Amino acid sequence: MKYQFIYIMKSTLLSLALMATILTGCTKPQKTLVLYYSQTGTTQTVAEELQKQLGADIERIEATIPYDSDFQATIERSGKERENGETPEINPLKVNLDDYDVIFIGYPIWFGTYAMPIATLVKENAFEGKTIVPFCTFGSGGLGSSTEALKEALPKANIKQGYGIRQARIEAAPKELERFLIENGFKDGTVTPLPEYSEQAPVTEEDSLIFDAACSGYQFPLGTPVTVGKRETSESTDYKFTAKSIGFDGQEGTSTIFVTVSNEEGAKPEFTEVVRN
Repeated sequence: MKYQFIYIMKSTLLSLALMATILTGCTKPQKTLVLYYSQTGTTQTVAEELQKQLGADIERIEATIPYDSDFQATIERSGKERENGETPEINPLKVNLDDYDVIFIGYPIWFGTYAMPIATLVKENAFEGKTIVPFCTFGSGGLGSSTEALKEALPKANIKQGYGIRQARIEAAPKELERFLIENGFKDGTVTPLPEYSEQAPVTEEDSLIFDAACSGYQFPLGTPVTVGKRETSESTDYKFTAKSIGFDGQEGTSTIFVTVSNEEGAKPEFTEVVRN
């Protein structure tokens, strides 16, 4: 009986050890990489903040022949590349992409989508089975269209919701990134869910003043606000304007323009993104 008891105990302990091994294997943490291209250093700022908050590895993508630091020269070169169906050569990556489960891919927005060095990256790598999280910096907007372009270019990858921020608001990135990472399960913590915007209603004179204060300094006309939805948060009052404008082709169009006003005393209205409909 004694030996039978010892045998049962050993069998039980062995089973528990095996179960623990299986469970540990199932909860193996995913390995994360922040991979980015930055032209002026703005996207690099976001990438480094992501790396800091995630504790991830990080690597910068470099064009073999760097783009000119002059904005107009960069636009002219990248415009010709797009027109000719060309992509720039990029330096070999130092990291092995096979080692990573989750890859944050960052870039500035050029011509409404990801910068040309990213076009090379996705042409040369299928990212099969990888979870891809886009992040970008922009002058007015572009996250949505660049995400759709990534989905088309990388059909074997799992493209997740991304994060974007205007270059003029880069100082807001740390706090916004923390919320983004927690909400999407990439970082532990809790955040208060943001309320929904109210139904669109005709703009008032006060709404128009807020729109003008946020948008009038932008280099391209953003149109005339027609309707607006609002939401109150613990930190700001946010506006979701629908605006009408005349495009470069002379046709009338509409866009959705997001504006935020911090609750801090003396804060000025800022527009955060433009989504062209």
